[in-house]
Amino acid sequence: MARLGNGSAKLLPFVGMMVAMLTQSGSMVVIKFAMIDDINKYVMVVYSFALSTILLLPFAFFLHRSERPPLTFSLLCKFFLLAFFGSAATTMGYVGIELSSPTLGSDLLSLVPAFTFILALIFRMEEVHWRNSSSQAKVLGTITSIAGAFVVVLYKGPIIFKTRSSNFSNQILQFSQQLNWILGGIFFIAYSLFNSMWYIYQAYVAKKYPDVTVTVFFQLLFSTVQCGVFALIAVRDPTEWKLNFDIGLVGVLYQAIVATMISYLLFQWCVLKAGPLFCSMFSPVAMIFTVFMGAIFLGDDLSLGSLIGAVIIVVGFYGVLWGKSKEENEIAEGVEDFDSSFHDVPLLQDRNR
Repeated sequence: MARLGNGSAKLLPFVGMMVAMLTQSGSMVVIKFAMIDDINKYVMVVYSFALSTILLLPFAFFLHRSERPPLTFSLLCKFFLLAFFGSAATTMGYVGIELSSPTLGSDLLSLVPAFTFILALIFRMEEVHWRNSSSQAKVLGTITSIAGAFVVVLYKGPIIFKTRSSNFSNQILQFSQQLNWILGGIFFIAYSLFNSMWYIYQAYVAKKYPDVTVTVFFQLLFSTVQCGVFALIAVRDPTEWKLNFDIGLVGVLYQAIVATMISYLLFQWCVLKAGPLFCSMFSPVAMIFTVFMGAIFLGDDLSLGSLIGAVIIVVGFYGVLWGKSKEENEIAEGVEDFDSSFHDVPLLQDRNR
């Protein structure tokens, strides 16, 4: 697991993840707008991945060409699997947004740190020492976050903050029926799980092939193929593949350039520099961004269940964050103690005996 140092080594991944979360929150709002304009969600995924692949192509093949390690069939298979996790997460997210709302998605996106921690335990990227307070905080924080997710999905409650919006907004952006709300929540939970798998496997691939641009390019290329095959099966009407000069086209451009190409590069670089658990811990930040964007641009209302669940999830998130921070401080203190004791050993005296 990568550990952060001081100064820019710690600041730059922080800034990178904040920008990535902002693009992700904007993505949820843009997707909802585009779907209101009747663009097919599967078609939008394919066009977004395809355009981002084309845009990244010259950078992937001509930037630092002489310095990168050689590509092998084994690496391409790893890129393909990494792309599958990303494609699955993206598709689940699109379906969840269509069934419910970006606000619900941002709430449940806060599950990503919990799922990432569980997967990191399974693959021995994290350790738990049950008598250690830092490990206890991480475990309890994970359980709390998952409990908060159940509250968000299963309890909607009364509206506690209603935005002023037009009749058009009220007609197209009102919360779905309870069944769609629950189904949307299930898809968002699946989205968070695949996102966590993506983070974990991304850290593994980064060790095998540290060139961020090439890794992201092949992810996008394989995601285009995977989602394209799925869309050809799911979308039978040829007219749904037609793009017009409307909000649907704007959505595809935003998704391709900002929410896919730029955010993928940021995610990959931050995971390489700081590790998957550190990056996944920024997911609750997207919830704050999305709530404000949803209220301003979509006229989303805030329900009591969303607020209570979000608070529980954030409490759990900060429990994991506190435990991780305390664990890193303990490791740093242990290294300092070891270095101090190492320098105190009279090597020259022993050698002269």
